[in-house]
Amino acid sequence: MNPLLSIKRHLTPAQINVYFSILCFFCPPVLGSAVSFVFNGGGLWSVLLLALRRRRFNFDPPMLAMTVAIYAYCAAYLLASVVNNALRADAPHLLALVTFLLFPISYSTWSITAKATLARIVVVASMAACFGALVLAVAQYYWLGMRAEGGAGNAIPFATVTCLGVMMCVAGALSGIERPKGLLLLAAVAGIIAILYSGTRIIWVAVPVSVLAVLLINRRKLEEASLARLLLIAAAMSLVIAILGFHVVSERADFLFSDWDALAKGDHATATGLRVALWQIGLDAFRDAPIFGHGIAASQALMKQGFHDQFGMAAGFSHFHNGFLTALVQAGLAGAITLAAIFVVAAWNAARVLRASADPLERFGATMVAVTVIIYLIGGMTGILLGHDILDSTFMVFVVAGTYLASGRQQELPRELAAAAPAA
Repeated sequence: MNPLLSIKRHLTPAQINVYFSILCFFCPPVLGSAVSFVFNGGGLWSVLLLALRRRRFNFDPPMLAMTVAIYAYCAAYLLASVVNNALRADAPHLLALVTFLLFPISYSTWSITAKATLARIVVVASMAACFGALVLAVAQYYWLGMRAEGGAGNAIPFATVTCLGVMMCVAGALSGIERPKGLLLLAAVAGIIAILYSGTRIIWVAVPVSVLAVLLINRRKLEEASLARLLLIAAAMSLVIAILGFHVVSERADFLFSDWDALAKGDHATATGLRVALWQIGLDAFRDAPIFGHGIAASQALMKQGFHDQFGMAAGFSHFHNGFLTALVQAGLAGAITLAAIFVVAAWNAARVLRASADPLERFGATMVAVTVIIYLIGGMTGILLGHDILDSTFMVFVVAGTYLASGRQQELPRELAAAAPAA
């Protein structure tokens, strides 16, 4: 048999979607920005498939609601650039919004995948990602003497996407989607330890909050299990995490207390002090242009000027270490309100499914969306919410797949297209 013909027969649209999904959920902690190339590349390929009528748009109401919120957010940033006559300066940053514009397109092509298949891929790929994250974290922390950054090159995005992987392992174990519950819980522990080694304190807060959310969503499953066994498992997991993470937690706590002491004396030259200074500079900048903001490119100049004028420091950052404050400065109230709308609509879609559905696949998809909202909102309090290529792409991956699993309908391909060009 001709090898090329054999490969072509194997690479059906549904099979390509399987490989695409595996990469999307495995890449973020381990391969970092590779998830951006995979997701955006798949989305752009999907544009071509839709243009050639090899795929059809899937007009599920929850997807449409998310699309409206996401497109309004993108429009707010474009409007801010126009109002500030900063289209040329903002153009490279506005290009990153393509990731969000791909939402309905990626949703439509992803929805040719069977829900059961996609849910299992999410769980298994997340499990592998958590183990990979731990290997990288241990190597970076002990051998290189640095905060773990995984494949992301930045501790905050690494911790954020690893936290998502941890929650998929916990949700997968509780929902019964994947059989080896013990291995899934072991992967969750591995991911949590990797998060501890990252030193990202705000995600340390997100871990217990999101775990609690997953437990509440699956409380009926917990009621059916043995209480003694659950307590034993929880105690064992907590003990392992405490032993392996004690040193890094105590070290980061010491830094935090030291930073607060310095800040009380008016010293802003610490990690905490710089954040407080950034928030003050950002609020002042927001008051100067409250409706449409200053545009994206102007924010860095505002930071440098603010540090120089208000604190006598030469410092600069790419964002204000608070997602909503960054949006307020860059795109004003229009940007912050539309940013909030994305999370409100996502949470509303998830809550509706969790209230009304008993289907395990739908509840798992709603859980994906719910924990994504929780983790991103908590992480965005002192870090990046959206506006980083890994975080943006991973957010889209989880919201697209979660929305489809929770409340979407699978699309059937015409027979003549069953072995057509690959889907994204």
